[in-house]
Amino acid sequence: MADDSRNNQQHTIGSYAAIGDSFTEGVGDPGPDGTFVGWADRFAVLLADRLPAPDPAAGSEDFPHLDSPHGDFRYANLAVRGRLLDQIVEEQVPRAKELAPDLVTFCAGGNDIIRPGTDPDDLAERFERAVADLSNAVGTVMVTTGFDTRGVPVLRHMRGKIATYNVHLRAIADRYRCPVLDLWSLRSVQDRRAWDADRLHLSPEGHTRVALRAAQVLGHDVPADPDQPWPPQAQRRPFDERRDNIQWAREYLVPWIGRRLRGESSGDHVEAKRPDLLPL
Repeated sequence: MADDSRNNQQHTIGSYAAIGDSFTEGVGDPGPDGTFVGWADRFAVLLADRLPAPDPAAGSEDFPHLDSPHGDFRYANLAVRGRLLDQIVEEQVPRAKELAPDLVTFCAGGNDIIRPGTDPDDLAERFERAVADLSNAVGTVMVTTGFDTRGVPVLRHMRGKIATYNVHLRAIADRYRCPVLDLWSLRSVQDRRAWDADRLHLSPEGHTRVALRAAQVLGHDVPADPDQPWPPQAQRRPFDERRDNIQWAREYLVPWIGRRLRGESSGDHVEAKRPDLLPL
């Protein structure tokens, strides 16, 4: 695990806004109401649990936030699936600055990286301008790196581009004193079970482990080790792998290619699920 202790933020966080794409929106982690949960929502709960409990003697009419078990803590999630870096900077960064929370998590560039011809050096320059802009308006900006994709069939060949982008992100974080949520070093999410059936988004357990790691980065105690080993799994037969690959291509790869050819995005007509800083 990478040592980000120099970036640990020990102060209490009373408000948090997440910006990004499908990863931060929570795709792959469906909730009971039809919306996605995801690591950012789970991380928000971990942050809220650190706030002092509300005073039961205070009247809820005078202090409406006391109806919430998490007291004053407020959370916004501005992320929308399919968004490219420039779209996130244009649509979400201004709103995050307007909300001015104590913490912003910034994860962007993944959808750019998987497009042919993307230059990770140029992408990082645009990312840095957004970090500089955010740093002047909010309390803390947590920078999120990309995953190690060596075990992901579709994304394995992009591993070098992702690694280059990650090096830039760490340098940017150093320059602006940002904590780093290093997903490349989180070994537990390299297991197949950490990923949804589409192989592009995390499963509920994968999102949970990322949330735990994010809390660790801020120096918080967490209820479980995000890198704890997965239970042993039976060996899969080559026939099963081939069958799963064919089914995956039919259900996910072909529709994805179709959307690309038509110039469509999975995020078309999708809006942020929590556009305002609200109590949990």
